[in-house]
Amino acid sequence: MPDETKPQPQPAHDHESAPEHEPISPRKALIGVAIVLIVAVVLAIAGILPRQAANAALAKHTDAMAAPAVIALPPRPGAPIDNFVLPGNVTAYSDSPIYARTTGYLTHWYYDIGAHVKAGALLAEISTPELDQQVAQAEADLATSQATATNAKTQADRYTGLVGSNAVSRQDTDTFVNQAASTAAAVRSAQANLQRLKELQAFEKVYAPFSGVVTARNVDTGQLVTEGSTSELFHVQALQVLRVYSNLPQAYASAAKLGSRLDITFPEHASKTFQGTLVRTSQAIDPVSRTLLVELDVNNRDGELFPGSLAQVHFKTPAVNQTFIVPVTALIFRRQGIQVAKLVNGNVAHLVSVVIGQDDGATAQIITGLSPDDKIIQDPPDSLIDGEKVNPESPSADGTGGA
Repeated sequence: MPDETKPQPQPAHDHESAPEHEPISPRKALIGVAIVLIVAVVLAIAGILPRQAANAALAKHTDAMAAPAVIALPPRPGAPIDNFVLPGNVTAYSDSPIYARTTGYLTHWYYDIGAHVKAGALLAEISTPELDQQVAQAEADLATSQATATNAKTQADRYTGLVGSNAVSRQDTDTFVNQAASTAAAVRSAQANLQRLKELQAFEKVYAPFSGVVTARNVDTGQLVTEGSTSELFHVQALQVLRVYSNLPQAYASAAKLGSRLDITFPEHASKTFQGTLVRTSQAIDPVSRTLLVELDVNNRDGELFPGSLAQVHFKTPAVNQTFIVPVTALIFRRQGIQVAKLVNGNVAHLVSVVIGQDDGATAQIITGLSPDDKIIQDPPDSLIDGEKVNPESPSADGTGGA
């Protein structure tokens, strides 16, 4: 039997030790980092590019929507002209508002509206009791000053005659001589004050400054009137000859010949033509409207015409070779004068100044500023500026805009 006390040999067990890992080289580490960075960049680009494309599309859409939609059409050729009609403003030859030069109560007026008056005619009388008392006081002050001056002069003459014989002192003589001069100056001051008050007192009577017609009466008996230009009493206008003012376009300024006779028509006299004489011009072009102000005189001795009315002045001028017709809605009125907006480079508005001839309310005749190849924006927005991009649209069959 085997000896149990003898240690039995144990079965051998194979113990495998952990394998030894090879250390990572720096090159492999850099390659890994590079791969990670490349992946991150690719992912970033993949996210950014669509976003940029979307932003660009949005900006393009926003710009397209912000540009105003317009319709641009070429101007319609117009016939050459050798005459044209411009509006004229009719005014009285002389026009004067009458104001009070003194304060008081109106006691009487003598002429009402429509009355023909001569130069110097008495229009009204004003009662000024306070001013009358001031005149009386000034007369009394003048009398006192004259008496004082007379006494001072007597004393001065007496002392001047005695100083040569040493009967009076030189000092006393000089005192009386100076007193005489002072009182004489006081007399002149009192005279000036009295004259001022009398001139104001003369304004108690209101006279017509020239021959004409009373076109307004704004005062009545018993009404308090005050000195100054705050309240008009009467309005007088000379109507035998009327002035007609009109603005001639710069292109025709050279045609304004002094002394020339021009036809003038009025809406209330449709079957009659009046003659006006061009008597003067402003001799300067208005930088805003680019026009020359001209004045024509019209004989109105028959009283058929009225100041303040609108006239049509028929001007004659050398023929213009090329004109264009545009709707009045295409005209832009700004500080630079009358302008129209042309379409250039396909979608850009360009503002140009023009000179208009005849205007019938629906269309306007353009004399200078356009060419046959221009495309005119028909109804430009009020906010349109030079160089602004627009969105041109094609007109539909009924003349309105279409996509």
